[in-house]
Amino acid sequence: MSRQSLNVSRRRFLQSTALGAAAAAGVLQAPAVLRAQGAAVKVGVLHPVSGALSYSGQQGRIGAQLAIEEINAAGGIKSMGGAKIEAVLGDAQSTPDGGNAEVEKMNGAGVAAIVGGYASGICLAASQTAARYDLPYIVDVGVVDSIVSRGLKNTFRFGPGFGVIAKTALDNLVTINDQANKAAKTVMIVHEDSAFGAGLAKLLNTQLPERGFQVLETIPHPTPTRDFNNVVLKIKAQNPDLVIPANYYNEYVLLARTMQQQRVRPKGIYSVLGGAASSYKFVKEFPEAAQYIMDCNHWFDPKNPKALALKKKIEDKGEFYTYEVYMNYSCILLLADAIERAASADRAKIIAALENSTFTGHMMPYGPTKFVNGQNQGAAPVNTQVIGNDIQVIFPAAVASAKPVFPMPPV
Repeated sequence: MSRQSLNVSRRRFLQSTALGAAAAAGVLQAPAVLRAQGAAVKVGVLHPVSGALSYSGQQGRIGAQLAIEEINAAGGIKSMGGAKIEAVLGDAQSTPDGGNAEVEKMNGAGVAAIVGGYASGICLAASQTAARYDLPYIVDVGVVDSIVSRGLKNTFRFGPGFGVIAKTALDNLVTINDQANKAAKTVMIVHEDSAFGAGLAKLLNTQLPERGFQVLETIPHPTPTRDFNNVVLKIKAQNPDLVIPANYYNEYVLLARTMQQQRVRPKGIYSVLGGAASSYKFVKEFPEAAQYIMDCNHWFDPKNPKALALKKKIEDKGEFYTYEVYMNYSCILLLADAIERAASADRAKIIAALENSTFTGHMMPYGPTKFVNGQNQGAAPVNTQVIGNDIQVIFPAAVASAKPVFPMPPV
């Protein structure tokens, strides 16, 4: 064989070897690429779906799961090759300890972030536990301001805290009362005794006298409470102009029904974060007890087409469109936006993306999402009132659908 033939054969051998090596490398690398594109992003969805707070927890889970389904159907996280979001469901069992246990499980399962908690006590404990693992935690509802004032870098609250809510509630109460020639002068507060209710009652006891209202008595109660007869007898004896309840759904409904049964009708029932006051379930099941109750709470923008479309979708499923639903729906969208911008399931990168969020895809009458020390500065509550068989927005004026009815008309 000639020298030229030997050289040609050698070149062909080297070329074929190189191609073979490249092909082999491609075979080895392809599964890794496929895994990267197909790998789901695990997200913890934490709610109290059993125990005293189970109704609200189940509602929150409905909203979160629907958002995840819609995100996945629309192509998943596009910056991660269409990665789908996988919900890792957790039941806090209506206790802080239950919330902690679920965070531990979720961390072990490798979740990229957690959404939910609902109750302030659960959110306080669960976000603290998540902080030990630098695990991003988005609070859906919990309103105690210490949730975000502790300096936890992993914790972000989408909705307003009760400092903002109480100020808004009292500003609007003064406006309503002034328009009624200061019909209300005295108040009784009935509140559940956990971090949420006790903290809010303390705040109201400080601020109501500064606004010209006399607090006759503040009555705490545990959750659950199954009998409000003695509480209502106290209200009847002192005959306040206003009753301000601050409690969760079941207790709120029972209090309102007991007042109705005992024919206790103050000039107004004005809730601050009333657990049932802004609930279509309450209005449908107990319309007489619910009539004319006012509330300052989380609520959707009745002029937002996306909010109305989601309302129809939820109601078509036979569910009630409660604030837990759209708060959690929006929180999942907020998290998905952060993961999209982070282009990663890395926890530190998601935290950084949340810190710089300008998310606007929510259903509430909020401004753009901007977190300062974990608190969304764009979040704001609204005032609602049950009028007829519907819940109307009465403040702020920009989204109002009705004017307040106060004092309550006689039966």
